[in-house]
Amino acid sequence: MKKTEVILLVSGLLLSLISCSKKPGIPLQEHPDVNEWNALFAEDLSDALYPDGIWTYTNNILTATEDEMIWTNIAYDNFILDLEFRNDTGTNSGVIVYCSHIDDWIPNSVEIQIADDFVKEEPGVPDIYSCGAVFGHLAPSKSMVRPPGEWNRITITCYDRMIYVILNGEPVIEMDMSQWTSAKRNPDGTEIPSWLNKPLASLPTSGHIGFQGKHGDAAIFFRNIRIRELD
Repeated sequence: MKKTEVILLVSGLLLSLISCSKKPGIPLQEHPDVNEWNALFAEDLSDALYPDGIWTYTNNILTATEDEMIWTNIAYDNFILDLEFRNDTGTNSGVIVYCSHIDDWIPNSVEIQIADDFVKEEPGVPDIYSCGAVFGHLAPSKSMVRPPGEWNRITITCYDRMIYVILNGEPVIEMDMSQWTSAKRNPDGTEIPSWLNKPLASLPTSGHIGFQGKHGDAAIFFRNIRIRELD
């Protein structure tokens, strides 16, 4: 092989490696190609933390029979999480990120709300409880959830104190957690639920990823749960 051919071959390999290792542009503007990403959970849930007899993973669909959590058994720092979910009528669930204390997760994590916005449990429910919201803290820029029975796709990017959410093809959340310095009022003046009693700015940006189970009579279903860790 000639010297010039060797140089071209090495250059090509280096470009290929750089291309493979390059992280996607943050924030994403559309759902990513996840074909080469890792599954968040093993099919037998051997790498998950959850109560016995509650969660099942069958034919690529994860669901629960009760309102109990399922968690990754390791903590994640910077990452992109991509998945699909299907609501029942009245579903109230969530994807939990940056959880530093799974036994007391509500004030020690960030929840991306999963909900059936077509059925409100009571009139006048604030948008900070809508599907795609950072629960109790930041409403989605628009309502993008589909009716119960249809599959939705959501992409959640967590990069240091920035959180981005794309729901069914539309960016709906861009949050800088460092702006949430109060546990009582959001930066826009809206009231934070009393049980979220730690400012987001004070929370660690590393933790377990979790999913909330069946709420009341309304089930929730997840599938194609993929993750890509970022440098």
